[in-house]
Amino acid sequence: MNIRDTLKTNPLVLAPMAGITDLPFRIICREMGAGILYSEMVSAEALIRDQARTMSMLVTEPRERPVAFQIFGSRPASLATAAEILSEREIDIIDINMGCPVPKVLKSGSGSALLKDLGLAREIMSAVVKASKKPVTIKIRLGWDAKNIVAVEFAQTAEQAGVAAITVHGRTRTQGFSGSADWTMIRKVKQSVGIPVIGNGDVRSGSDAKRMLDETGCDGVMIGRAIQGNPWIFREARAFLETGVEIPHPSIEERRTVMLRHLRDVVALLGENIGVREMRKHLCWYTKGLPGGGEFRQRINHLEHIGDVNDEVTLFFEMIVSRKAEQLA
Repeated sequence: MNIRDTLKTNPLVLAPMAGITDLPFRIICREMGAGILYSEMVSAEALIRDQARTMSMLVTEPRERPVAFQIFGSRPASLATAAEILSEREIDIIDINMGCPVPKVLKSGSGSALLKDLGLAREIMSAVVKASKKPVTIKIRLGWDAKNIVAVEFAQTAEQAGVAAITVHGRTRTQGFSGSADWTMIRKVKQSVGIPVIGNGDVRSGSDAKRMLDETGCDGVMIGRAIQGNPWIFREARAFLETGVEIPHPSIEERRTVMLRHLRDVVALLGENIGVREMRKHLCWYTKGLPGGGEFRQRINHLEHIGDVNDEVTLFFEMIVSRKAEQLA
């Protein structure tokens, strides 16, 4: 696939998020208007060892494409083998995680740890590009800390290694998700390379997405934490990019419908025991800011069966509708 052309058609990209961007949620985001979808990050070592849990994360469906699968690791040979395996699957892009700030990932020399070793990062990128039949992208942060900003050099090295596009989160590793994303540095990265650049960080609305494109000149906008409980952000952002108009947020009925559909699909994929547990965080995010949401979240976190969760969700929204009717009476 041609990533540049795809982003011209729709510049909105779903970020790779561990425990969140699985198949059911990716499909919901696609229906809401996302362009390219990114999977949860997959361990290269676990993938080449055919680990059951990891293999279950590789399920895809034609309706979600184009879809990118993200791998992480620190051994060039392992990442290359993982790329060979993924290249045979029905996916469109292989992405290398070089920005994850989570300590567990850093301990293995992966994620943001690679920002401190450009030589190893170059070796990894070259090995994966050579092994992959799909376009290879990378996702990075600006650098390890404010004194070690390496994004421009990293991007130029990636381009030389044959990487097809780069996503830049406008924070350093030490920042985590605190402070503000530096969009000025994203613009500098964009100006330094010829491959497509996707900007990431602090995009929480359609107007933010438009401003990211205008201020950085980037080719795409990746949305991460703002999608938690809010896949509708893609619909709202796409409408704003196309018309400059902010469309209404989802109705109460649509929220209920999407929540129940999401629950059903996750349970179908993972089974009731794991699926219900995985959905708890999503259900909490979906109800954030709604009246009675706090009590609902306390109740939902103790339930283990899909029928009980369905009933609780139904009762919760019936309560909201009833309260609104009383207020209007």
